[in-house]
Amino acid sequence: MSGSLAIVGLGPGPSDLLTPAAASALQAATDLVGYDRYLDRIPEIIVGQRRHASGNRVETDRARHAGGDPGVFAMAAAVFEAIEAGDPAWRELDIHVEPGITAMLAAAAEVGAPLGADFCAISLSDNLKPWQTIERRLRAAAEGDFVIALYNPASRARPHQLGRAFDLLRASKPPQTIVLFVRGAATSEARVVMTDLAKADAAVADMRTLVIIGASATRLISRKGQRPWVYTPRAEQQVVR
Repeated sequence: MSGSLAIVGLGPGPSDLLTPAAASALQAATDLVGYDRYLDRIPEIIVGQRRHASGNRVETDRARHAGGDPGVFAMAAAVFEAIEAGDPAWRELDIHVEPGITAMLAAAAEVGAPLGADFCAISLSDNLKPWQTIERRLRAAAEGDFVIALYNPASRARPHQLGRAFDLLRASKPPQTIVLFVRGAATSEARVVMTDLAKADAAVADMRTLVIIGASATRLISRKGQRPWVYTPRAEQQVVR
């Protein structure tokens, strides 16, 4: 078994958010394998480089919303699962992961710094885990007062799960908890809907949306004629300095 495999994070979209290391890995590759819409974002600058495009369900939800970083609900874990279960010779391959800017970082940057304190990321897809597991993790995150970044919030096959997640969180978090819907983060099509948990409407989200649910300390900074900044303080107010 010979050759090398680079698992590359393309970032949230714009070319200037592709890391130099990831760009170098793309230029060095003889073959590019991936979801067709993501491959379309890579300029065809290498003569003879072969492209192997696939639909977005070949690796189920891990490939559907890659999130910019291959290690976050995406292809890196799928590759290593295949290696663990596959031909032992695959373990001798030269494999490395080139990180990218993931969706929750791009979404947070659109509004300020909502991930400024402890946070967690939860995928609402139950294609690869039972919904009961998702509910247990949502409850734990709410009990721990984490800022919560929700990946894969909605799809045609799962139109009701974000609403169920909101209902679960409303049982233990204050109604004024800040909720952010960020669609197409870091692109020219970026759109932000800022609301609270009491009024959050799951219908706002689709698979290009990253949902951020604030902690009790998350707050707004109002600005005249502009959208407020959102941030979560790094320290709890009761901490004695």
